[in-house]
Amino acid sequence: MEFRGKKRHTKLTGGRKEELYPYSLQFYQQPPTENISLAEFETLAVERLKLLKMIENLGVSYVKGSEKYKEKLEAELRKLKFSYRLQDDLSNDVYDQRRKDHVSHFIVRLAYCQSEDLRRWFIQQEMDLFRFRFSEMSKESIQKFLAHNNLTYKAISDEQKNLYANDLLSSSSALSVTKLEDQEFYKIEFWNAADLVRTRKVYVWEGFAYIPFQEIVIIILNDFRTKLSKALALSARSLPVVQSDERLQPLLNHLSHSYLGQDYSTQRNAGKISLDQIDAISTKSFPLCMRQLHKELRDNHHLRHGGRMQYGLFLKGIGLTLEQALQFWKLEFSKGKVDAEKFDKSYAYSIRHSYGKEGKRTDYTPYSCMKIILTNPPSQGDYHGCPFRHSDPELLKQKLQTFKISPTGISQILELVKGMHYQLACQKYFELTHNTIRPQVLT
Repeated sequence: MEFRGKKRHTKLTGGRKEELYPYSLQFYQQPPTENISLAEFETLAVERLKLLKMIENLGVSYVKGSEKYKEKLEAELRKLKFSYRLQDDLSNDVYDQRRKDHVSHFIVRLAYCQSEDLRRWFIQQEMDLFRFRFSEMSKESIQKFLAHNNLTYKAISDEQKNLYANDLLSSSSALSVTKLEDQEFYKIEFWNAADLVRTRKVYVWEGFAYIPFQEIVIIILNDFRTKLSKALALSARSLPVVQSDERLQPLLNHLSHSYLGQDYSTQRNAGKISLDQIDAISTKSFPLCMRQLHKELRDNHHLRHGGRMQYGLFLKGIGLTLEQALQFWKLEFSKGKVDAEKFDKSYAYSIRHSYGKEGKRTDYTPYSCMKIILTNPPSQGDYHGCPFRHSDPELLKQKLQTFKISPTGISQILELVKGMHYQLACQKYFELTHNTIRPQVLT
């Protein structure tokens, strides 16, 4: 893929290579080779990240694979104008959608190959997207798709199905005799269906597993995950070369640390919070990371640099003025081992600097969730970072218990943490501490 600095229209049609996009679904085996502007590079990447973030949110709010989940996901995909269904007529619009899907996947792959956490998150969302798109394909299209990708999963004949009918029924609890007649079964080597064999969901005979149609997606997903995981590892090896390009390095770093929620960076509430309100607000409305920092500051009258930066910029973001910030930090530090003179000499400059009054006069914004989660992890004695990302699960559980969160609520939060959905765990914490109810939440 080559890059040009000049911005052009985001429509990608031109020099059509229809053989690259015979289906809306693909394994992303061949990297794109066309020219693309840096403006398009960033635009397509952001669109892809919004798509994957939406998939993550729906996967937690609704039971994956349920009718409600599919309905919501389909509606969101239409809003994003994302191609997910097979269309025989490859019009220019359909071609452009497939091509954007292809290019945007590889761009985000390049940004998200940089760490193990990023790779895991990327793989999970891409797999959920793949699963939904696969479920929208017809049986005929699936056979063509498998053949196109050299996957030798052949449907058995009606004669074979009748021969093994009793065994197929007994190994597939969801099937009835009536349903069996309309069900397709695929015969594959049993080691390719290890997950299904282990959970005894398929019939195995003479080294082959007989997979019902609704389960074949698990086999395809395993293959997709293996290929994508390997591709991400290979992409990570090429990062030093890619990052040496001064045009791409800032874009990739921004993408891997970007937060696609609402922008709270502008200080619209300056002066709307008083110092005597902070203690009450911290226990009622602060996210857990900031509540943790505030408690440590009040208990020990000091925070290390990482904690001061994270919490100081947060206080700035919720409306603390420079004068209030200087008063707040000076008063708290003076209760510890820092007298007024030392504070003015060692700490006041940094606070003024974060408000854009010193140095380069940069008006710094609060840290985004993704920055807190992915950068500058806390070490011993530090209290910054994300409690859901950086705390031991047992310690996190104890902390949540002290906030009188119900055992069920704590289990929901810990399950999200286990799945590396740290922002969603924070959202669940807020809901539980504010008694808000969201429909169809997965429990």
